[in-house]
Amino acid sequence: MKSVWNAGLCAAMLVVGAIPALAQPVISAKAGTVSYVMGKVTVAGVEVQPSETKLPEVKENTILATEDGRAETLLTMGVFLRTGDHGSFKMLTNRLIDTRLELLTGSHIVEASDIQKDNNLTITAKDATVVISKRGIYRFDLEQSRIKVFDGVLGVQVNGQNMLVGAGKELDLSGATPTVEKFDKEITDALDHWARRRAEQTAMANASSAKQVHDYGCDTVRFGPGTVTNFAAANAASVGSPCYNPCNSWRYNPWFGTVTYIPCGGNVYSPYGYRYWSPYNVMQAYYIPPPVYRGGGNNSGFGANVGGYNNVGQTSAGYSGVMSAPSSGVSSSSAAPMSGTSSSSSAGSASSGHGASGGRGK
Repeated sequence: MKSVWNAGLCAAMLVVGAIPALAQPVISAKAGTVSYVMGKVTVAGVEVQPSETKLPEVKENTILATEDGRAETLLTMGVFLRTGDHGSFKMLTNRLIDTRLELLTGSHIVEASDIQKDNNLTITAKDATVVISKRGIYRFDLEQSRIKVFDGVLGVQVNGQNMLVGAGKELDLSGATPTVEKFDKEITDALDHWARRRAEQTAMANASSAKQVHDYGCDTVRFGPGTVTNFAAANAASVGSPCYNPCNSWRYNPWFGTVTYIPCGGNVYSPYGYRYWSPYNVMQAYYIPPPVYRGGGNNSGFGANVGGYNNVGQTSAGYSGVMSAPSSGVSSSSAAPMSGTSSSSSAGSASSGHGASGGRGK
């Protein structure tokens, strides 16, 4: 197996021209960028090869296909498409305001961690037309003619009939009339487990990327209630600037060797339970408060949470556990800041299954 991107490519892998060595490249604002592959994957019939200059793209009216391999493709901001072995799809339009693709063969998983109100995503699979408008985890199995909703809700149109498919339900398209049935979310396979590991890896890469945006002075600032303004935008019109499009964007993280997502304003939680920090809030992850002096008595006067966050218990590593969502089945350490060399081992031991409950394979 092979990966298109690895940590050794680092800053040489710039998709936006000449950027200072420590700057992170901003990924194309169009849908269809291929962020990760394993095994043999082709785009428009040409096998995807490792590159030190740019990430490959699935352009309009071209097809991505896997053989014994898998691929991760970036759709609208905050939405990932992960394709399993012997799968394929055709990109119909790649504009963020109108992204459309047709799933042709195999199995595909969509992780929608953030949905931008101005971005539209439509997927066709056999006779079904699906609009992804809610955060969630959605699986399409073309050979079985089934669409599963692990988390979230789908609006589906089949043969002129509109229906909603909620979490824990699957749409069966194999018969003359589509039917909605329950399914066991705990029954998962290798594609489900890989998609979850990729979700963990991209979320872990987010914190250091968001902090770099913050440290460059490209942060967002609040000037009034509910108002978020990018004060660096006026001086960052060029894609060569490290402050260009600092949030609500895809960025390549050279330390983790992967593309990650950076939201604006508040934080975003992946439906798998992992957190994506915004530049505005990322220092909550990195800042360790000074010891809290409580005073009095014969003791030193320092509280039990020395060096930690108030009202949040420390872990054995010294972190407060605020890096990931407080969901069962997702450990706080899994999304804690770590070096690029340790990220792969952590990802390999990630829990299997879908959603914050962390299902198990059977």
